[in-house]
Amino acid sequence: MGKKRVITTSQEELIKETEKLEKKLGKEVSVKSSAGKRGRVYVSSTYNNTIISLTNANGDVLINRSAGAIGFKGTKKGTSFAASKVAETIAAVCDKLRISSVDVFLKGVGSGRDSALKTLVSKGVVIASIVDITPIPHNGCRPKKPRRV
Repeated sequence: MGKKRVITTSQEELIKETEKLEKKLGKEVSVKSSAGKRGRVYVSSTYNNTIISLTNANGDVLINRSAGAIGFKGTKKGTSFAASKVAETIAAVCDKLRISSVDVFLKGVGSGRDSALKTLVSKGVVIASIVDITPIPHNGCRPKKPRRV
C-alpha cells in the first residue's frame, strides 16, 4: 500500500477557482431566436450532472447549460452547488430575453433539482407551474424465466 495523501486547497487556489467560474458565467450568451413573454425550463438532474434547458412556449430550445459547460469537472458536476450555478446562468438569460414567467419541468433523481429550483426563485424568475416528469416504469420489462437446475 502507499501513503495516503490529503489534498488541501489554499485560499489562493479557491479564489482562482471561483474567478474561473465567474468568468465562465459572465460569457456573452448567443440566442437562437427571439423569445416571447412565457417560457419553459427543463431541469434534468442525474447523479453525475445537471442540465437545464430554456425553451419558448412552443418548445424550441433557446439555450441550454450544464454543470460541465460552466466549468465543473468530475464529481463536482453532480453537486447541488453546481446546479445552483447553472440555474443562475439560466435566470440571467431569462432577464436578458425579458421572459416574464416560466413553467418548470423537473426530471431525474439527482441532488440538483431542488437547489436549481430554489435558485431560480431567488433570482426573481416567476414560476407559473412545477411539473415532475421523471419517467417511472408501470411494470417494466418481462422478467427472465426461472432457472431450472
